[in-house]
Amino acid sequence: MLDLTQLRSFVAVEQMGSFTLAAERLGLGQSTVSQHIQRLETELGRKLLARDTHRVVLTGDGEALLGHARQMLSIEGDVRQLFAGNSLRGSLRLGVSEDFVTSQLPDVLEDFVRSHPSVDLELTVALSGTLYEMQDNGDLDLVLAKRRLGDVRGKLVYREPLVWLARDPDRIRKLAAPLPLIAFPTPSVTRAVALEALRRQQMPWRIVCTCGSLSGLTAAARAGMGVLVQPRSMAPAGLMEIGPGWLPTLEDVEFVLVPRKGADRLLVEALSEDILAKVRGPRST
Repeated sequence: MLDLTQLRSFVAVEQMGSFTLAAERLGLGQSTVSQHIQRLETELGRKLLARDTHRVVLTGDGEALLGHARQMLSIEGDVRQLFAGNSLRGSLRLGVSEDFVTSQLPDVLEDFVRSHPSVDLELTVALSGTLYEMQDNGDLDLVLAKRRLGDVRGKLVYREPLVWLARDPDRIRKLAAPLPLIAFPTPSVTRAVALEALRRQQMPWRIVCTCGSLSGLTAAARAGMGVLVQPRSMAPAGLMEIGPGWLPTLEDVEFVLVPRKGADRLLVEALSEDILAKVRGPRST
C-alpha cells in the first residue's frame, strides 16, 4: 500500500509549488518532505516532480497520481471524522475578494472540506468593499479580502505590491493621453489606489472598461484595451508588468481575515487557522 504520509507531502508540494512552503505547511523539515517524495517515487518507479524556473511542477506521472492521492487522503479524512468525538458541524458564510478566488482559494477549500466534511460552506465572491458592507449587515461570518495600508481591520495574512499591467506596455506608452484604464467598479481597493496615484502625479486618465469580474477585466487587458492594476502575484497570464519610471508607484495592499462578532467561534477559528497556515504571498521554490 502507498504511504499516506508520503502522499500528503506530495499533494502539499503540488499545492504550494515549493518544498520549503510545503514543509512549513505540514510542520515538517524540508529534508523530511524531500525524503517522502523520494520514497514515493522509488515505490512507484516514476519521477513525480520537476523544477522549472519558478516553482516545482508535476511531471506527467505526477499528474496521473494527483487525483488518486487526493481521493485516498479524502477517504482517510472521512474515516477519521467518522470516529472523532469533537468533529465540527454547522454552516459558515465565507466572503472572498474576487481576485483571490483564482489563486490560492481552491487549495484552502479542498483541505478544509476534507478535514471538516460536516461543515457546510456558503461562499460569496465580491469586491473587498462589498464584502465588508455585507459583513457589517450580518450576512458573512468570515471575510478574506484586501485592505489599504493604515487600515487596522482584521488579521494580516500577507502584504504585497500592486503593479501596472498591460498586454503591450510599449504600445500603451506611445498612446496619446489620457491613460486608458481597466478597473473594477467602486468600492474597489485597487481602483482607489490607482486613481489616487494618477491624481497625485497629475496624469490624465480615462476608464475604458469596468467589470466586477476579474476574468472580464483580464479579457479586456489581453485585448489591448488598456492598463490593469493587480497584486503582483495575481498578475494574469498574457500581461506584462510595466516597469517603474513612467507610471506612478502604487502602494502595497494587505490581505486580511475579518471575523464577524457573534459568528460560530470554533468554525471561524478552524477556517482562519487553515488560511493562515496555507496562504502565502508571492511563492518561492
